[in-house]
Order: sequence, then C-alpha cells, then structure tokens
Amino acid sequence: MTDSTDDPLPQPPAERASLPDGIRFAFGTLTVLPARITRWDRPAARTGMACAPLAGLAVGLLAAVPGTLLLLLGGGPLLAAAVTVAVPAALTRGLHLDGLADTADGLGSAKPAEDALRIMKQSDIGPFGVISLLVVFLVQAAALANAYADSWIRGALAAVLAAVTARLAMTLASRDGVPAARPEGLGAAVAGVVPHRVAARVAAAVVALAALAALPAGLLAAAQHAAAVLAGLLAAELLLRRCVRRFGGVTGDVFGAVCEVAATAVLVVLALG
Repeated sequence: MTDSTDDPLPQPPAERASLPDGIRFAFGTLTVLPARITRWDRPAARTGMACAPLAGLAVGLLAAVPGTLLLLLGGGPLLAAAVTVAVPAALTRGLHLDGLADTADGLGSAKPAEDALRIMKQSDIGPFGVISLLVVFLVQAAALANAYADSWIRGALAAVLAAVTARLAMTLASRDGVPAARPEGLGAAVAGVVPHRVAARVAAAVVALAALAALPAGLLAAAQHAAAVLAGLLAAELLLRRCVRRFGGVTGDVFGAVCEVAATAVLVVLALG
C-alpha cells in the first residue's frame, strides 16, 4: 500500500459497511485481484482492514502454487523459493516493496519529519531503499528455500503464513490511536479505523489457525508457526512505532513496509530448527 492512488470513489452516507464491501475494499486496495471497490469511506476502510488477512490468504495460496509445482517438477528449493517470493510482488504491483524502499529512505535520511515525508513521495529510490529491498528479497528467498528443502508442504505453508501475517500487520497498524502522517493518501484513509478489540480478535484468530494448520506435524511445529506469527507482528510493531515517532504518523508507504517486515520475520522463524 502506498500513497500513489487518487482515484475518486463514491462515498455513501451510511455509517456502517457490509462485509462484502469490506472484502472488496481489502482485495481492491491490497491486491491486483479483480475486486471493484464500491465504497471508499471510513466504515468501509474499517471492515476492509479487518479483512486484510483474507487478502493475504489469497496472495499466499497463489504464491505457493507455482513454487510447489516447480519443486515437484525438480526445479529445486531455491528456484521454488525465488518464484514464490516474486508472486506477491506481482499481485500487489510491487506497491508494498515500494513502500518498504520509500520508508527506508525516509528513516535513513536523518532529516526532519516534513523533509523525510517529502523524500518518501519522490519517485526515485535512494541507497537505503535499494539495500532494504535486496536484504528482504535475499532473506525471504533463503528462508523459503530452507522450508521447501524439507518438503513442499512446509514450503507452501510458510508462504501462506507469511502472506497472511503480513496483511494482519496492516490490520494492527490501522488500529485506534495510530495517527496519519498526512491528511491525504491511502495511509490517511485507513489510519486509526480498526477498533482495538477487533484487531486483537483478528490477531488471536490468525495465531490459533496458524498453530492448527501445523498441528499435523506435531506440537512443536504448531508452536513454531504460532511463534512465527507473533514474531512477525512484533517486528512490524517495532517498525510502526519507529515510523510514528519519526514521521508523526503512518503513510501508505509505512503500511507497505510493515507488511514486508512482518512477512520476512515469519519466514526467518520458520527457517529455524
């Protein structure tokens, strides 16, 4: 998610958004999958960001399919991992990676908040952004290759869990009390829209489902997958707090950054042991 979208959308006066409106908001905002956004207002954003992990589930499943096929066809774990990492970038038009690079440039600029935000809006990518992208790609591919080397099931589950946790981090970044750094853009549209209790319930559900999905491999695997989700959320939260202190709030770029950082942390934890 970045601040590059200015498309005018209808804003109905109703104070509540239906679940379908929220799901369309989540898929239409966070992916390139066909989903016509019918509402663009705070109620729709509230429901949509609460549904963000569903968009992550779709992205993760679509990423796991080609990686698994390549592995089963003899392509090897590294090739399977590289393709799996590339698919989410394609399914988001690279917006989250762009957000990561812009956020890294803003944080690394050592300039006042207003100047840092101006740097983040520029179309070019600075050295901090380039380094961040390289590190994230390498770490994600290496961690996934380790999972695929064990089995295609473990690799596919890691890809799905990373994508879901990445969007769950966006849900938590949209919670009450997290301000927007700018009065415009996608960051402002979703900042502070999700109530704390809703964010907590969604997070608890994802942690429980992660453990349940890995339970057939044993209690240790279930605990590791639950811990991976928590580690991803912790890494995203640390970055979020740093950005709020540094920029005065969140932007669309920050949402993209917490997404990528959470996914990377999940994959690193799953690569251990």
